[in-house]
Amino acid sequence: MAHRTNQGVPRPGGSKLSQALSAGRQASVKPPKKPRATSKSASGKASAASKRTGWRRVFNYPRAGKGPIHRWIPSWRFVLGCFLMGVLAVIGLFAYAYSTIKVPDPSEFAQAQTTTVYYADGTTVMGEFAEIDRTIVDSTTLPDYVGQSIVASEDRSFYTNNGVDPKGIVRALWNNLRGGDTQGASTLTQQYVKNYYVDTTDSYFGKFQQAIMAIKIDREQSKDQILGAYLNTVYYGRSAYGIEAAAQAFYDKSAKDMTVSEAALLAGILPAPSAWDPAENPDKAKERWQRVMDHLLADGYISQADYDSAAFPETITPANEQVYSGPNGHLLQMVRAELKTNAKLTDQQIDTGGLRITSTIDKADQDAIISTAQSLPEGYSENLKVAMVSVDAKTGGLLALYGGPDYLINQVNTATDAVAQAGSTYKPFALVGGMEQGLTLSNGYKGDSPMTIAGHSFQNFRNASFGWINLIEATKDSVNTPYLQLNEDLGPEETNKVAIRAGYPEDTQGMNDFVQNVLGSASPHTIDIASAYSTFAAQGVRRDTHIVNNVTGPDGTVTYSAPTEGKQTFDSGVMADTSYALQQVVNDGSATKVQALGRPVAAKTGSSSDNKSAQFVGYTPQVVTAVTLYQSGPNGEEESITPWGEYDEITGSTYPADLFVDYMETALADLPIEEFPPRTDRSYTRGALYGEPGEVEEDYSTQAPQATQEPTQEIAPEPTQEPTAEATQAPTQEAPSEPSQAPTGEGGGGNTAQPGDQPTNPGGGIEPQPEVPDPQQPVPNPPNQPENQNQQNQNQNGG
Repeated sequence: MAHRTNQGVPRPGGSKLSQALSAGRQASVKPPKKPRATSKSASGKASAASKRTGWRRVFNYPRAGKGPIHRWIPSWRFVLGCFLMGVLAVIGLFAYAYSTIKVPDPSEFAQAQTTTVYYADGTTVMGEFAEIDRTIVDSTTLPDYVGQSIVASEDRSFYTNNGVDPKGIVRALWNNLRGGDTQGASTLTQQYVKNYYVDTTDSYFGKFQQAIMAIKIDREQSKDQILGAYLNTVYYGRSAYGIEAAAQAFYDKSAKDMTVSEAALLAGILPAPSAWDPAENPDKAKERWQRVMDHLLADGYISQADYDSAAFPETITPANEQVYSGPNGHLLQMVRAELKTNAKLTDQQIDTGGLRITSTIDKADQDAIISTAQSLPEGYSENLKVAMVSVDAKTGGLLALYGGPDYLINQVNTATDAVAQAGSTYKPFALVGGMEQGLTLSNGYKGDSPMTIAGHSFQNFRNASFGWINLIEATKDSVNTPYLQLNEDLGPEETNKVAIRAGYPEDTQGMNDFVQNVLGSASPHTIDIASAYSTFAAQGVRRDTHIVNNVTGPDGTVTYSAPTEGKQTFDSGVMADTSYALQQVVNDGSATKVQALGRPVAAKTGSSSDNKSAQFVGYTPQVVTAVTLYQSGPNGEEESITPWGEYDEITGSTYPADLFVDYMETALADLPIEEFPPRTDRSYTRGALYGEPGEVEEDYSTQAPQATQEPTQEIAPEPTQEPTAEATQAPTQEAPSEPSQAPTGEGGGGNTAQPGDQPTNPGGGIEPQPEVPDPQQPVPNPPNQPENQNQQNQNQNGG
């Protein structure tokens, strides 16, 4: 039965139904809302937008009628407009640069000139660097693979690019912006342009100029012309410019006779011809050669058969005889090294820049130091080596240096590469350190021998005892035990700090913190000793020792001058007292022979254990000179100096002092006699080390030195005091100051190793031997130093 939803309610029908439906629809429709008033700001924006005309319609930025964020988001019109303007600007800049940058006339290219080194007078020639070796050849007479090797190595897109490589530029720029190794993206044509100028800049603007000239040259010349000119212009190393000179320098043959392998090697080392020369770095040279051979094969320049049959070529020994021969070859090598380190010049700039290098070397002094070093009497061991260094105390400039008889025979500079134990020349650093901390020359210590110090037994030369002596006497007679006590009280590390402040390198071999370091375990170069004592001579002003005075370019402009101002490193009063004590070594100590110079001289002798080195260093207020003798075997191993001539034992007061006097007679000949500053008033009073009053003479009764054994020979005076009655014979000259036997205790630094010790290696005179002779950078190979006290084969000498 059907369900009725309107039961009991009559259903409208006919016209009434239509009226009801119409009324329902009208009731469901909401009445329209009243229009809202338009805000003044909105109407203003619309009005402003409608009024924008001209460029503002295109570059509607900030965008009108947009919200606070969207108005700053550029429209497509703005982006497109900026892009088009940028393109037009680049085109305009390129057009302007293309029309204004001129390609220099070829006659202005390749203006490489010889660099000349002069003595200090600025007129006398010492030597020349890389007199230009270039022979222009017709590139059409060369085998094709010669030029193809260059293309394969330097610019594989050479035959397809227009002088520049846009992809390479973008790649290099991106790499540089990311902080990678700087890349230049230079094409072969750009390199050809750069090679016309010795000092072409590597800045981005310089690269832009090169690119414009490269495009012009590429339009004006054929690829073969560009490649041929490049072959005749580029630097190949060994002072060779152009392919013909390179072929002669590396293979002793003409370029037209080179093989594929030979051409590939020359092309491979082009980016760094000196560093990658097979004579210097054979592994890198072979790597670069293989790279070029691979490219030649991949690019279709050679066949697989040619590739398979190729072998790494042999080169001849570089010829440098005319540049580095004789003793002065060491000086020229030093000049080159200093130009690279201090003046920041490259080898190519040095060899091609047409520079005038004025050195600090005095011609008369250099001649004198060579003749003096080579004037030793006959009979010395063939393994004996001599080093001499003379420095201008007022500037730090080297006046003369002897580093060996011939650089080409032995590239090791005995004055700057080899090392030898400092011996007693190290003691003044403890003296300076003690006075800086409050001691005076009137303070002193007991000079008994043997003596236990820091748990180890030490003795003086020939085991002589001196009783209590002040620091002047301890310095004059170079007595070990007082200086060991001073070093213990001061702190061995403080003594080392003084040496470093004076001029020793921080990495000096053997510079340890053991109490016996004051006896000279450090093994400096002779030039280091001269540099440190130059600071003493200059009353505490530290200057860098140098050989280059200035550099002048081809146009007469001085491009580099060595700094000579220096820095006050030590108190002048401390230096005056130090020089006073060292003058007594000459006046009444182990170097009385130096009195022959007839002027005030401060000096110190030094000898290492087992006489493996003998040192002498002395100075006036104007000139400082250090002399070293040492002996080394064929493999650089140290040897005791073989006695010869008038001396039964070679110490610092023997031949080294003789050489010093002979040379200084010439070096001081034209200089006025100059006095040292007097000792300070304070030096006559009792001092205090770290606030602790030190001992002075009145604290002890005067005692004469006691010798436990007779001297076996007459040697230079040290000391002058008479021994006690216990001695069987009074020493008439130099007091015992060289070791004759080991100390009685452990590890104190005697001449013989203690039981259980490892073999010692005291560094008495170590001459490093380079594996491959390097005419530019000899690499010393100094010995290893012992790592513990028991291995310290220290000298027990006094000079």
